[in-house]
Amino acid sequence: MSVPDPARPGPAALPATDVLPGSRKGPPSRADLSTSAAQQDLLGPPWVARTIVLGERTDGGEDPAAPDVATLVHQEDAGGCERAVLYLSGFVDYFFQTDHAQAWIDAGYDFYALDLRRAGRSINNHPRPDDVRDLRVHDEEIGLALDLIRGAGARQVVLLGHSTGGLQAVLWAADHPGSIDALVLNSPWLDLNRGWFERTVLTAAVNRLARWLPSVTVGTIGEVYGQHLHSATGGEWDYDLTLKPHVGFPARAGFSRSVRRAHAEVSRGLDVEVPVLLCCSTRSGDRRNPGPAELSSTDVVLDVRQMIERAPMIGPDVTIMEVPGGVHDLALSPGTAREYYSRGAVEWAGARLSEQDGAAAAG
Repeated sequence: MSVPDPARPGPAALPATDVLPGSRKGPPSRADLSTSAAQQDLLGPPWVARTIVLGERTDGGEDPAAPDVATLVHQEDAGGCERAVLYLSGFVDYFFQTDHAQAWIDAGYDFYALDLRRAGRSINNHPRPDDVRDLRVHDEEIGLALDLIRGAGARQVVLLGHSTGGLQAVLWAADHPGSIDALVLNSPWLDLNRGWFERTVLTAAVNRLARWLPSVTVGTIGEVYGQHLHSATGGEWDYDLTLKPHVGFPARAGFSRSVRRAHAEVSRGLDVEVPVLLCCSTRSGDRRNPGPAELSSTDVVLDVRQMIERAPMIGPDVTIMEVPGGVHDLALSPGTAREYYSRGAVEWAGARLSEQDGAAAAG
């Protein structure tokens, strides 16, 4: 898959406040007032992007020279479908998985992707990309995006999250009952894929460090998975390496503390009320030194056993779908596995949303 020239500048925050086609009438909402007009996205037509100007929530990682924004990406004719998907990317990532998005669109959904503050299209010259010290600071942009999507006509919304975006989606669903209708998780990051020492002793040390030095680097990601994916190094996908570099951006103490606190919440048990589909590969590979076969058919980033073990802790209605031959981002798996994931997720969501419609009609 290829995308147009990644050097094309992303959307800039504009004063215009027009909203999506089919939006509600009446006084403008906070989402309407903080959202720019649609501009051509770096993916090229038919994709457009809207900048959401943020400011109500703070986490201590702000930079006066780079105001926080989020970016909502969708096709230019989005709006009016009764069902919609809102996608949240992972750490050191941005939305470019248009093949998977098209599967939802072909099934009658409007598809929206949200690049969260300080990530992807929303880095906005921030000197420390992905330096978020409280994952719940993202509640602001998620809420605004959902307001826009509902205002554009969506009656039922599926929240879809990958990796860290999956953890973020779980927190949102637990904290905001009634805001979404179903939750789909693509290899969600529900625990630290490390040994006992890192998961206990090192976690405690990083938590203490984060109190005083939240921007200190405490980790990085390996480059081999990204190299496997990208077309310049033999992979299938052409994406912007300034937004998703192989070696990633530093994982900082404040971010790591917030993630580990969220992991602890999951382990204690949440009560997500909507139906949940947890999707993952059938197995994990060697994250330190994976071979070509593992890179192309296993999750070499996270431990799928942890995902499966923690699935029941999310809520009372969780379905697990294991994808044979899937990689960490199932939407970027080789063709057969990718199609298996997309078809399974779309069919599951359609069935569960139709069940909700039937229950509402009956009662």
